[in-house]
Amino acid sequence: MHSIDHYFDWAATSPADEDIVTEALNKTLKCWGNPSSTHQIGKDARVLFEEARNLCAKTLQVKPETIYFTSGGTESDHIPLLALLAKPSKGTVLISSIEHPAVREQAEALKHCGWNVVAIPADKDGVIQPEVVESLLTSDTMLVCIMAVNNETGVIQPVYKIADTISKWAEGKRKPKFHIDCVQAAGKIPLNLSYKGIDSAAFSSHKICGPRGIGILYSKDKFEPFLRGGGQENGIRSGTENTFGAVAFSKCLERYYIEESEKSSDQYKFFENQKEITNNFVKKLSELKGATIVPESRLNKQDLFSPFVVQCAFNNIPGNVMLRALDSKGFCISTGSACSSKKNSRPVLEAMHVDSKLRETSVRFSFGPHTTEKAINELFEAVKEINSTFNR
Repeated sequence: MHSIDHYFDWAATSPADEDIVTEALNKTLKCWGNPSSTHQIGKDARVLFEEARNLCAKTLQVKPETIYFTSGGTESDHIPLLALLAKPSKGTVLISSIEHPAVREQAEALKHCGWNVVAIPADKDGVIQPEVVESLLTSDTMLVCIMAVNNETGVIQPVYKIADTISKWAEGKRKPKFHIDCVQAAGKIPLNLSYKGIDSAAFSSHKICGPRGIGILYSKDKFEPFLRGGGQENGIRSGTENTFGAVAFSKCLERYYIEESEKSSDQYKFFENQKEITNNFVKKLSELKGATIVPESRLNKQDLFSPFVVQCAFNNIPGNVMLRALDSKGFCISTGSACSSKKNSRPVLEAMHVDSKLRETSVRFSFGPHTTEKAINELFEAVKEINSTFNR
């Protein structure tokens, strides 16, 4: 049986914190009404639901009315994209070439509705450079989507510089909306959601020790949604509210969110400590015969990457072989995004122009708040043993 100590696929999902989930369940078992009902049982549930929204807003340092609860990160990414269909005229959407399928595939669907979708190329490090974004902006650009942290390589995108670039470009004219996917960023890197120029952001509970089926869309301004229904969440996301999920997610955000300006906080110290542990892990991996860190520049540019995601290729060992070999030893890793695990392609690595042999032999190690340095050292020893049988 696999141990949570040897679980290294946190980018796919995280084990839920039992105390938070249990507390949320107990609260919602008592306040079980529909938050939209006007009788007392419904009102009690509404109080609990709005307390969760207020806690999320307080943690993210934004206004409560900018927080919309959704079913998860995918829907939080979809809503701003689908909202374009409510507009009377079509235009251009810019998305980074390394986006999660939640954005990439939905943007592709917009093409069939007459929208011009342009991929923003990444450099060899997997970074979307602000000047490249600027070069692609046009008068009909309506939306720019760039993920804050890539789910496969861990590269941190310069979203604040990109926000500044878009705002400066738009001086005196209509500004395109700027949406960022924070699913792999929340609780993993310091964030400043209220930064000027960021219009919306997506979050997912199950990536930071919360339950599945609940997410957040932050939107600085109200907008016209494409999908309609009962009008819940100010009409932005209709459907009966998930009170349990909202309560649990709010507590997970409070526990793990890393506020950029709070460098003395426990969360920030945890982030700094993880950087040191991961940098050491990356260095040791790079010294193994036949091992290649992806991208290789990570060795000299550690601050460009989240300390919670590491991509590495092993010569002569296909990714699925390394996965199965580690699985037999009780270690859980992945070959990339869980959402694309049944597909053989690696679009993120392809967008970075990573060599086909490296793509085939590349695996992802991802960590979380309960990953210990001891466990990472044990992972390295297991990888070292497997690698030695293929690369003598």
